[in-house]
Amino acid sequence: MASRVAKAAVKQVKPVLSADSTEAKRRVLNLYKAWYRQIPYVVKDFHIPITHAKGRAKVREMFMKNKHVTDIRVIDMLVIKGQMELVETANIWKQRHHIMAYFKDTVNPKPTDFLSKFYEGQE
Repeated sequence: MASRVAKAAVKQVKPVLSADSTEAKRRVLNLYKAWYRQIPYVVKDFHIPITHAKGRAKVREMFMKNKHVTDIRVIDMLVIKGQMELVETANIWKQRHHIMAYFKDTVNPKPTDFLSKFYEGQE
């Protein structure tokens, strides 16, 4: 009974932008290409100490982070957010530290045992 109600509710939900998965895929690829083309300008405008290849690798990483998403509405919302980020970056509405936040090194976990804390200078 509950599964029939859930299926009926899913059928009634309207898509955000894309009508089917091929259209959503096309939107994602267009956004990816736009970001890929924008990277040299971002590096130059924000004076970021990275190469174009590292910037493009980061763009690829950010897109691959959401590779598992299959719901068209969620894909559309992610594309909309990506387009907003692109516009903000291209118009230089962001500042350098906003861009550099994407390139943060991984955070090392805090030490838990006495010797590790001692070596780190925490205790």
